[in-house]
Amino acid sequence: MDKSKLTATHQGELPIPNFPISCAVLNDGTRILVDRSVATALGVKGGGAYWQNKKNAKNGAFLPEYISAKYLQRFISESVRTKLSNPITYTTKSGKESEGIPAESLLDICDIWINAAENGALTDAQLKIAKNAQSLIRGFAAVGIIALVDEATGYQDERTKDALAQILHDFLLRENKPYIGAFPTEFYKQIYRLNNWNWNPDNTKRPGVIGKWTNDIIYERLAPGILHELKVRNPTIKPGIRKYKHFQFLTDEVGDPALKSLFDGITALQRASPNWNTFMRLLERAYPKFGDNLKIEFPEDEI
Repeated sequence: MDKSKLTATHQGELPIPNFPISCAVLNDGTRILVDRSVATALGVKGGGAYWQNKKNAKNGAFLPEYISAKYLQRFISESVRTKLSNPITYTTKSGKESEGIPAESLLDICDIWINAAENGALTDAQLKIAKNAQSLIRGFAAVGIIALVDEATGYQDERTKDALAQILHDFLLRENKPYIGAFPTEFYKQIYRLNNWNWNPDNTKRPGVIGKWTNDIIYERLAPGILHELKVRNPTIKPGIRKYKHFQFLTDEVGDPALKSLFDGITALQRASPNWNTFMRLLERAYPKFGDNLKIEFPEDEI
């Protein structure tokens, strides 16, 4: 697909109360969020200096206004910086030119603000933005961000019947690749904190239940049918033991980036949760298992 000819085939607005964010699906299938509406939802306004600098850097990489502040830079990973420094330019259904970011990047953006708040890098006024970011994460209602965009734009009605087969093809390899650690230590560290377990970073032996939780929290929410297919491609060689790690079957182009994006969002939820039960409730809202029914919304004072 010629990136210079990207156009919106479907447009809508995410149904997150008090945080309207315009979204679209492009003619190459990319789900995007409209850049300016993300800034509005967070409560960030770029000043005149920002827009002048962006104008001067029109032909180069430039971070969006909502994460361009100097005090945020140490909380932005290189992968996120690269992804967000080059917005997606496309033509709207009305024929206007607009810019957007990949829909899943919203979790990265929220995580940047939350990390900054947790590390004391924000003023009282800036903490309001971090609070908005946290509210956005908790407002991912009972479906993942991609599903939210599809529902808001009506795109889910036009997904091809072989979508699942295509997802498996894009996500999974036929043969395993060499082992390279893929699960961030922070994921396990937060599991220990949420369960009030003693954390020892030098001890790699973990309770057996964590394997079951990993399937539940990660693989069953990564993409439709992925866990089942992984079990087929990576069967047990004896009870509870598999020859390879499941992530060794994920493709470099689609599977690995999707896994990282999911980890980013889930660890953000972990950090925002005071205990395991709260985390699991937020997880069910933000990342329901594929095929699950929508969960009932719980009153705020029960979270």
